[in-house]
Amino acid sequence: MRGDDIPQDAVFSYISPEARVPQEHPLRPIRQMVDTILVELSPEFDRLYARTGRPSVPPEKLLRALLLQVLYTVRSERLLMEQLDYNLLFRWFVGLNMDDPVWDPTTFTKNRQRLLDGEIAQRFFEGVLAQARARDLLSDEHFTVDSTLVEAWASLKSFRRKDRDEAPPPDDPGNPTVNFHGERRSNATHASTTDPEARLTRRGAGREAHLAYLGHVVMENRHGLVVAGGATAATGTAERDTALHLVARVQRRKRVTVGADKGYDAREFVQALRALGVTPHVAHHTSGRASAIDGRTTHHSGYEISQRKRKRIEEVFGWLKTVGLLRKTRHRGEARVNWVFVFATAIYNLIRIRNLSAAPA
Repeated sequence: MRGDDIPQDAVFSYISPEARVPQEHPLRPIRQMVDTILVELSPEFDRLYARTGRPSVPPEKLLRALLLQVLYTVRSERLLMEQLDYNLLFRWFVGLNMDDPVWDPTTFTKNRQRLLDGEIAQRFFEGVLAQARARDLLSDEHFTVDSTLVEAWASLKSFRRKDRDEAPPPDDPGNPTVNFHGERRSNATHASTTDPEARLTRRGAGREAHLAYLGHVVMENRHGLVVAGGATAATGTAERDTALHLVARVQRRKRVTVGADKGYDAREFVQALRALGVTPHVAHHTSGRASAIDGRTTHHSGYEISQRKRKRIEEVFGWLKTVGLLRKTRHRGEARVNWVFVFATAIYNLIRIRNLSAAPA
């Protein structure tokens, strides 16, 4: 017989969120890896919080919630809290029971500086790499380095001269008219009033300029996992200088190769790589000037392999920008942008590890 449609909510529920999430759900292996990493980070959390006072929201729950925000492209903490209030999957992943209240969105604002000071994003990233290393998924011989622009949370209207303190009252306080046509603007004379650490930059001749940061990644070539990353101000030398710094941090036991595009074909960069014991598999530039890469490198078959493999790094940047909320950052200041960038690359690695572990041998 037909059942009655009775619009009455049940008073009690005897099924836990754990029982409602299918065992084969793709978030389960990620949750297992994240829990292992957070247990190892517990001593770090102890140093960040006072011994006395009112208990705060556990940092483990905050990080799990931020992971979901990146993984599901939730564009703000307020929307994240709305999801966490009614989304049973989100509640299970974060560790909230059915009746647990969600916290205020400003909780992230109040705890962000604490997590930033403790370099928790970098510690979390290193924990993810340890998970990959335990599964023998990391190469220690062949790598690729590259960078991408991360648009700053500031408009070009905010890019104004540093020596002008007074400005006429705006015609529209919410969206004033700014006429900068015919004005020569540069980072030496101008700065953004919204994000002073953002820099005006562009990726090539004839391209439009943006207020942006540079996101840097070092990828191992075997499985496309990120082994080092970070965000810096978009200065003229940041791309190659940061690449050298990140390559020097990569764990290696023997001479390695590093592939890169033609933008890294500079004599100082190539010589610095060789001084680190790294073979530079850098693409030849096409500007007509002499290349820093000679025949002692290009005649090896490994050079051609590196040139093919290095294009996989664009998959990392594509995911970070389309899914990982980094097409335009929502944070201001180099330190916070770097924190979010490192945390997002760690989440990218978690997805890659899950997929590689589930693939048939």
